[in-house]
Amino acid sequence: MLSKVILQANIDKVETYFERAGKLVIVTHVSPDGDALGSSLGLYHFLSSQGKTVNVIVPNAFPDFLRWMPGAKDIIRYDKYAEFADKLIGEADVICCLDFNALSRIDKMSKVVGEAPGRKVMVDHHLDPEPFCNVTISHPEISSTSELVFRLICRMGCFDDISFEGAECIYTGMMTDTGGFTYNSNSREIYFIISELLSKGIDKDEIYRRVFNTYSEGRLRLMGYVLYEKMQVFAQFRSALIWLTKAEQGQFQYMKGDTEGFVNMPLQIKGICFSVFLREDTEKNMIKVSLRSVGKFPCNKVAAEFFNGGGHLNASGGEFYGTMDEAIELFKRALVKYENLLLQN
Repeated sequence: MLSKVILQANIDKVETYFERAGKLVIVTHVSPDGDALGSSLGLYHFLSSQGKTVNVIVPNAFPDFLRWMPGAKDIIRYDKYAEFADKLIGEADVICCLDFNALSRIDKMSKVVGEAPGRKVMVDHHLDPEPFCNVTISHPEISSTSELVFRLICRMGCFDDISFEGAECIYTGMMTDTGGFTYNSNSREIYFIISELLSKGIDKDEIYRRVFNTYSEGRLRLMGYVLYEKMQVFAQFRSALIWLTKAEQGQFQYMKGDTEGFVNMPLQIKGICFSVFLREDTEKNMIKVSLRSVGKFPCNKVAAEFFNGGGHLNASGGEFYGTMDEAIELFKRALVKYENLLLQN
């Protein structure tokens, strides 16, 4: 049995919203990852089974290794079909905001979603949610938004309505947001949920292969280059840094998602508890920052203080507007400031 994490009052409100709605839209954050898509498509399949008209809208492209997910071909990209997406959002009775806690996280969609007349429901697991939704289901202690979607459906008494396709999507979101269940995944209830999803007939080994073992040749060569040429270890701070410029990405025919998981690689080094990956964005004039840690070191605090970001204790993100050299210097300043915590971890 699962503990009742979500407040009953929120369950009741969402259930009423869903029952009364004819048209629903699901939106998620910019550069959607596995959890963003897993939670969105998992809810999409459930709502579709209830006879609702449902559309999933994302701000921009998502990684190629997630395109196999059931329903992915029907996702609407806002950067390609903004006018059509605006119409759907404006007509929606309910807008489900999944895996983000602030309107800024949906980029150019923020204005139309914020001003839309439909009731808004947030389901998310990031800290400090902004108050832009009628119902906010926010639980940072839960490992993924996909897990929260599963809990929400079950609390509404609709486990039987989770289809095979929906179960595949929810499992994918849970798996990717825990690094294949290697961090933020010590809750026994996660494995109860996995067993319930397996009862729907999913093949978790095949899902793992589709996500983690179908990369391009370019990604593997880029990985070798990163490890040999672009990884710097700061042993005195128990930390490591990787950085990539646009030019370097171009040398390896970079595709969206090719650097997924790179930030985790230095954590395989004995004694390293903090890793940062700086990557010049190929679409925007900025540097994307990924931060990972092990143990109790709060990489989310580093993200918030130095890189305009945030996230979870061991997995966070941010961004930097400036040169790569400036970003690297900022990282080094962060190491000095957090030296005591790094050495204590």
